[in-house]
Amino acid sequence: MADKVIATPAALGLLEEIVADHGPVLFHQSGGCCDGSSPMCYPQGDFIIGDADVLLGHIGGMPFYIGGPQYEMWKHTDLIIDVVSGRGGMFSLDNGRERRFLTRSEVCAVPGGDAAE
Repeated sequence: MADKVIATPAALGLLEEIVADHGPVLFHQSGGCCDGSSPMCYPQGDFIIGDADVLLGHIGGMPFYIGGPQYEMWKHTDLIIDVVSGRGGMFSLDNGRERRFLTRSEVCAVPGGDAAE
């Protein structure tokens, strides 16, 4: 599968800061409540990837996963990771930096779909 996630320059800059402070990280986009709509950033090894999680690609050399059920709803969407002002998720490494990661999206063409329909 081709990468289905990219990052803006601002997101890559924040990611570099976090990696400098914490070492290699991973992202997980879940469909849960509360912070579930924001990509969560964890030190690699602190978050267990489940059998149903899907690797969407890498940003800044760091893996980006999405929960399996969420992937099924978003599989025709490419994710764009950006940064906005505010606090990150409670357990996410962007918390306390007054900037947080934000997921934007771009709908992709459905394979086998007809644009004329």
